[in-house]
Amino acid sequence: MGHAAGSRLSLEHIAEAARTIDPVFLASPQFLSEPLSALLGCQLTVKVETVNPIRSFKGRGTDYFVQKLVARGETGPLVCASAGNFGQGLAYSCRKHGIALTVFAARNANRLKVQRMRELSAEVRLAGDDFDAAKELAEKTAAERGARMVVDGEVPEISEGAGSIGVELLARGERFDAVVVPLGDGALLNGMARWVKSVAPSTRMVGVCAQGAPAVAESFRRGPGAPPVTRPSVDTIADGIAVRLPVPEAVADMFGLVDDVLLVDDAQILEAMRLAHRQVGLVVEPAGAAGLAALLGGTFAGRRVATVLCGGNVAPEQLAGWLG
Repeated sequence: MGHAAGSRLSLEHIAEAARTIDPVFLASPQFLSEPLSALLGCQLTVKVETVNPIRSFKGRGTDYFVQKLVARGETGPLVCASAGNFGQGLAYSCRKHGIALTVFAARNANRLKVQRMRELSAEVRLAGDDFDAAKELAEKTAAERGARMVVDGEVPEISEGAGSIGVELLARGERFDAVVVPLGDGALLNGMARWVKSVAPSTRMVGVCAQGAPAVAESFRRGPGAPPVTRPSVDTIADGIAVRLPVPEAVADMFGLVDDVLLVDDAQILEAMRLAHRQVGLVVEPAGAAGLAALLGGTFAGRRVATVLCGGNVAPEQLAGWLG
């Protein structure tokens, strides 16, 4: 095992993460959803990453990353930017190890996510009009303070931790024609793709971006070596994948592992959220339902497909508006 040609992500690390991550994030529910399969015309297995202390998959990558920091004796303060879920994951892991964390989030960030980050002992600063503006301020602050800036999608261990979902997905011997997952900063898709392609090379790995935040999809379509596409603004309800400045390392990780990137609009995302609620009994946030949304058009009809319902942080007023 080890690195694929050109891959920064290690299979050994992904396997290690699947064994050593905090058990509260491991062994998430995974099952064939017959109602969704019937409605979508494919054989759909869902992997549910919303039933853990932070209600998203992000705790896997942050826990593996912080474990590695602590093992190296690097316990100085950390700074990150987050729409809320990555910040919760990092806050949960930092609190456990006594590491100081400052999270920058956009001024209009989901208030439930902000509240939870604060409850997990992070210092949260609301600044900038969107995630990428908050990220620029975070980088500036980290440099001023001599703190370490942690960028989701850039740090290999975070993607490797997320790859543990791929380990679990295939552990029962099930094989899939396609695995379709939301694509924001890329840690989930790249980590899973690194593992899945090594075990089941013919499985198609497909990322899903919001139509109102297509920069990562457009960067991927440009092909290897091209500079990432950036956008002046984003416009989508899916805050967790609302990226306008892609992480170059994460885009580079996609080549040779990811087969396709699809776009879904907010109406499809809302329909997917309602389907998850009615047919699976789960509250899934917009970004967390993007993979499911991509199955609505019948593109995967007759196929064996898996998707990850990867976040469930929806504020009460959003819940009433979106699922009411």
